[in-house]
This record gives sequence, structure tokens and C-alpha cells, in this order.
Amino acid sequence: MDAASRRVAGHLRDAILSGEIAPGERIRQEEVAERFGASRLPVREALRMLEAEGLTESQAHKGAWVPRLGRHEVDVIYQMRERLEPLALAESLPHLTEDDVHRIGEIQERIEANTDLAEFLALDREFHLLTYSGCPIDQLSSMVVRLWNSTQHYRRAFMYLSGPGRRWVVNAEHRLLLDAIERRDAVDAERHLSGHIRRTRIELSRHPEVFEGTTP
Repeated sequence: MDAASRRVAGHLRDAILSGEIAPGERIRQEEVAERFGASRLPVREALRMLEAEGLTESQAHKGAWVPRLGRHEVDVIYQMRERLEPLALAESLPHLTEDDVHRIGEIQERIEANTDLAEFLALDREFHLLTYSGCPIDQLSSMVVRLWNSTQHYRRAFMYLSGPGRRWVVNAEHRLLLDAIERRDAVDAERHLSGHIRRTRIELSRHPEVFEGTTP
């Protein structure tokens, strides 16, 4: 992929993950190309990359759009995360350096000091993906990122609904997870992570309005 395609992909990725481009919204190639002063070729290449990452869908003669998922689909994807992410963490753990673990701890400190939702979501994503960064199985790593991308909008909407009062739960679970990582205890790390994801799935299922397009 050339520099122009990477630049377009980076912009669209950020816009989708931040909610600037919402689920169900179409991405018009001509508008993106005009905005970046590029031809449609790098835009098409960027969209192919984002589709592989689970951020867009496309169909011949219909263009590209951000997928909108139903309540059951999101529930199943979270169940997939409950199973796959503990495995990715167990594979990653032996390969994380002391600097990696220190960095994870620093990110958690920033999460605890944070009051901005957008920054919280970015830091939370950075925290978890860094814990998986030592995983040497590319297929597993790419699948984990794809599942994170698929559920980003719904997690953001849920956090808006639940408000800052529930952040203490996230921080407590992160601290348990961080402690297990520091001890290099894969069994505890997998258990804490699975429970962390499952709790979010259960709480999210209690907010059907998240899937009705009425939340930020």
C-alpha cells in the first residue's frame, strides 16, 4: 500500500473508531478522494484494508459503509472475544518485556486520572491491545483487532449511557489483570480478562437502546 492509501486509511480508521462516521453510514469514494486530493485508486485500496480490519463493508455497485450490527450479533462477538482474547493474552505473556509491562501500568494510571470519555476509550483500547502485543500468532492477533473494531461503536455508546460512575469497576478489573501480568500468571490473567469482557457483554445487553441508533 502506498503512502496516499495509508494516509486515507488512517483518516477513515480514526473517523470510524471515534464515531465521526457512524454505523450504517456510507463512505463515498469521490468525496474522500476530493478531500485528500487523490484519485479513487488509493481510496479503494484504503477501503479494502479497512474491510479486512472489520471497519467497513462493501458490495459491488453499492459502495462501502460502516457495518451496523444487531443486539444478538454484538452479543456473539463479545462471546468470541471472551474466548479468543484470553488465549491471545496467554500467548502474549511470555513475550512481553519489562518495558511493555511498565508501559501497560502507565496507561492504567492515565485511565484512572482521566475524565474525558473519548480519551478513556482510546486509552482502554491501547491498554488491552498492548497486553496482546507479544502474541506471535498473526491470525489470532488480527482476529482480536477485528473483533475490537467491530464492537467499538457499541462500547462507546454503552459508556455514554453508564456514565463515569461505573469507571471504578473497569479500573478494579484492570488492576487485577495488571497484577496477573506483572506476576506472569497466565491462569489468573485469562480468568480476570474473561470476566472483564463478560461483564461488559452482560451490562451492554441490558441497554437495547444502544442498538436502536439513539445513542451518541
